[in-house]
Amino acid sequence: MDFGQVSAKQPSRNPIKVLIVDDSAFMRYSISQYLGAHSELQIIGTAHDGQEALELIPKLKPDVVTLDVEMPHLDGLSTLRRIMSEFPMPVIMISSLTKEGAAETIQALTLGAVDFVEKPVDRINIRKVMDETAVKIVNAARARIRPVSFLPTQPAAAAQFSGDKRVRPRRKSEPVVVIGTSTGGPRALHQVIPALPADLEAAVVVIQHMPAGFTRSLAERLNMISNLAVKEAQPGDTLDVGQVLIAPGGFHMMLDDRSQVTLNQNPPVHGVRPAVDVTLTSIVQQYGKSVIAVILTGMGRDGTNGSVLLHSLGGCVIAEDESSCVVWGMPRSVVEAKAADAVYPLTEIAPAIEKAVKAYNSSGGSKLYGI
Repeated sequence: MDFGQVSAKQPSRNPIKVLIVDDSAFMRYSISQYLGAHSELQIIGTAHDGQEALELIPKLKPDVVTLDVEMPHLDGLSTLRRIMSEFPMPVIMISSLTKEGAAETIQALTLGAVDFVEKPVDRINIRKVMDETAVKIVNAARARIRPVSFLPTQPAAAAQFSGDKRVRPRRKSEPVVVIGTSTGGPRALHQVIPALPADLEAAVVVIQHMPAGFTRSLAERLNMISNLAVKEAQPGDTLDVGQVLIAPGGFHMMLDDRSQVTLNQNPPVHGVRPAVDVTLTSIVQQYGKSVIAVILTGMGRDGTNGSVLLHSLGGCVIAEDESSCVVWGMPRSVVEAKAADAVYPLTEIAPAIEKAVKAYNSSGGSKLYGI
């Protein structure tokens, strides 16, 4: 999701202790060799399945665990549940880029995994994947990990949802909610999106830092448990009420002069694509103060530029509070830029969105928010 430059030449007084869990002997050896050469990391052990990992964790006390999604005996998801319940700690999932693998990875992220990397398809690209893995391990070591009892559960409203989801064109007087997030985002989105009511009179757009191939699974999973229709955005889509559009991984998402979705693969912004700033700025330029921006957990400062622009026009910006963030980076940057109109913990984000939308609609746009 979020990653930047981490030098392998800088010494570390306290190396990050890593336990590698993978049923492939080749992957265990490769990961150990590549990551073991990184000055900030120390490989303290390997495990060939989840059961062995659960036996080693209390003995070795790793700072971060890399965990294969697909394993025999005790699979990655079952192992992750046990880790989050018994030894809450940062976990990076190693995922294969298949439909099944993507769905399981999204589930792992909602269960508490901090991040994931795609399993190398051959020996040629393994160095690139290992470089990415090293960066994500360093970032994961800084994450706040809570016991499983603090992880979000499926909201009652979503669990009881039945009936058709109604999607209609957005009226010019209705707001657009833009949600941006990164590390810890899938977990956060699984708490926020299903809690939004079916009668929310606003269009919703989500930008989650994620590579191609995984955002569709994220959208499909959210659609199954939400009152609103959730889909991965496609060129030509419009911002409709009753629908959540998720920017597809690997693409920047913008609106054209007809207010239709366009996608491009221009260079990454803040090291990521899709970038929150690209989409948020494009939507603010079209709709001005009728935009409600929501910046959730994530590393870095993506979303700050768009939030500052929106705030200067009189729009509404909501940031997640440090107390509930896996990584308080993106929201912190918005707060420090003095662009946040309100700051709430994750459990209060959906009610804040609903309140802001109702206040805007009831005032005909003259009152921007009631938060």
